[in-house]
Amino acid sequence: QVQLVESGGGLVQPGDSLTLACATSKYTFRTYALAWFRQAPGKEREFVAGIHWSRGRTSYADSVKGRFSISRNDLQDTVWLQMNSLKPEDTAVYYCAADALPSNAPITTASKQYQIWGQGTQVTVSS
Repeated sequence: QVQLVESGGGLVQPGDSLTLACATSKYTFRTYALAWFRQAPGKEREFVAGIHWSRGRTSYADSVKGRFSISRNDLQDTVWLQMNSLKPEDTAVYYCAADALPSNAPITTASKQYQIWGQGTQVTVSS
């Protein structure tokens, strides 16, 4: 059974940095696009960033461009989300998700397209 295990959430102050990790199996890591979504209370789940298994292509939501960075560690089968200059509006539960994509397909931002989800990790940005 494929699993995604997130870690790294917590409580930070505005302007701080935080790194989230998503660990998965070697097969998933090498055949799926992996993405981070987030969901704040009373809001819909939204795409944050994604990385394709093929050549590591990345995609970001406009709201996090220049502040967040998604990367992968091939030895640890882990995807990282480095979050800098955090704002209160970044407060949400962050979810890791996996989508089986052909090598030439773009990363999708629609949550319904993702087949596998982690349990989520809370990120709270507050002074």
